[in-house]
Amino acid sequence: MDERIKVYADKMDKTIGNLEGELATIRAGRANPHVLDKLTVDYYGIPTPLQQAANISVPEARMIQIQPWEKSMLKEIEKAINMSDIGINPTNDGSCVRLIFPELTEERRKELVKDVKKKGEAAKVAIRNIRRDGNDAFKKLKGTEVSEDAIKDLEEDLQKITDKKIELVEKAVEVKSKEVLTV
Repeated sequence: MDERIKVYADKMDKTIGNLEGELATIRAGRANPHVLDKLTVDYYGIPTPLQQAANISVPEARMIQIQPWEKSMLKEIEKAINMSDIGINPTNDGSCVRLIFPELTEERRKELVKDVKKKGEAAKVAIRNIRRDGNDAFKKLKGTEVSEDAIKDLEEDLQKITDKKIELVEKAVEVKSKEVLTV
């Protein structure tokens, strides 16, 4: 692959990686520890990712158990969960914090699918913007030692890559939508 195109393909891959990370945080009725990925707790005055302050497990299909390394962290973890947008009240039994995920209603599932599609559209727009940046950069090569045919080839190759990346986004959105709608 041409080095000039690879730069834009890598940016598109990062966009897809970002989308997959965002989709992983959307809960689909089953307990998914990734909903806690963005949470940080105050650990001796330092904001620390929850995964580094506690052991996170999924003992049942609809429950996440958070076992802090130190019992003194229980209140901090509870506070972080309550302040987040997870929308689940934690239960603290003195040794661990549990999150019980309720069954999603049909209406909530449809809202989540809309959210998934919105994130997919945002990723597609980002990919198209990267393509536009690439095409603009290629157009600036006119008048240099690069021939017009070579510029046309670069633009066509970038379009093919863009089409493939958008297809990947659509697949990721479709998979996540099915997962959310599955009862």
